[in-house]
Amino acid sequence: MASGFFAILDDIAALMDDVAVTSKIATRKTAGILGDDLAVNAEKATGFLSSRELPVLWAITKGSFINKLIIIPVALLLNVFFPAAIKVILVFGGFYLAYEGVEKIIEFLFHRSKSGHQVIENSEKNNSDAEKTKIKSAVTTDFILSVEIVIIALGTVLEKSLTIQIITVSVVALLATVGVYGIVALIVRMDDTGFKLIKKSNDEGFLSKIGHLLVKALPIVIKMLGFVGTIALLLVSGGIFVHNIDYLHHLFPTVPSTIKEFAFGLVAGLAVIAILTIGKKVFSFAMRR
Repeated sequence: MASGFFAILDDIAALMDDVAVTSKIATRKTAGILGDDLAVNAEKATGFLSSRELPVLWAITKGSFINKLIIIPVALLLNVFFPAAIKVILVFGGFYLAYEGVEKIIEFLFHRSKSGHQVIENSEKNNSDAEKTKIKSAVTTDFILSVEIVIIALGTVLEKSLTIQIITVSVVALLATVGVYGIVALIVRMDDTGFKLIKKSNDEGFLSKIGHLLVKALPIVIKMLGFVGTIALLLVSGGIFVHNIDYLHHLFPTVPSTIKEFAFGLVAGLAVIAILTIGKKVFSFAMRR
């Protein structure tokens, strides 16, 4: 009886050892996409009132957990019964990310700023709707990025047992969510931390200087995250196309992969926006007739 119990413990220890090794490999392979995930989601979790930053971030984090609870079993089942569907899902997700990235570029280049009064008035009037829209957009983007994270993690353990596949992918997904949104929470609360340091030090000494630095750094960090997040959207989408469409993978072999992926993401985003714009005009014309 005792020997059987210790044999079970030995099996569990061996399993955990295998999971630790596979999780380390999978995390290393997903490091790039996790960096992009951080940049994209940090940009999406900013721009709210200070009192709403953490509630909004928590709502996005819960959405991310739900995404992964859906994605992991579906990915495992598709991998067994219909692996080709995974590529199709990734490619469609790539088009969505490309669309979001190009839309941000167009908004930055051509969107005319409103006067301060208009901005404040609209913010007060539509704050709740804008918040819900941004949360929905963030959760949708997280879903697509989570699909790629799960698929990459699953790809590192395809030759392992189903148990190791499930545990490894789950560990990577959990680390991705907690790690990414934990860092995002630290970023969005930089200014509050700075104000507390200033208040605690009575605006004197070393702590006060750190506080002022944190307060002044936050707008710069947010702008940088907005820029990096937009680039990340296009790079991730282009990477999805390059790695899942053989023709694009072998196209322009001498061009650096980063430039190629960015270009494909940009072209795909422009194509989606063109199709949607034409579709809206055709629909409006048909409705008027």
